[in-house]
Amino acid sequence: MELDTLAKAISIGLGALGPGLGIGMIGAKAMEAIGRNPEAAGKILVPMLLACAFAEAIAIYALVIAFSI
Repeated sequence: MELDTLAKAISIGLGALGPGLGIGMIGAKAMEAIGRNPEAAGKILVPMLLACAFAEAIAIYALVIAFSI
């Protein structure tokens, strides 16, 4: 029972680490790009949101794996 809980905690913890770092990097680079060229904010926003959604999907997959353990 205790190893089961530990496996769930490790799987969701490591599974959320990558997407968290990825979303942070996406946001940082988008803000840097908008700071350099404010007129391109509209063209940067949509791909940034798409990339964030894909990164968030990875975290959801990790959550599903944690529930299936």
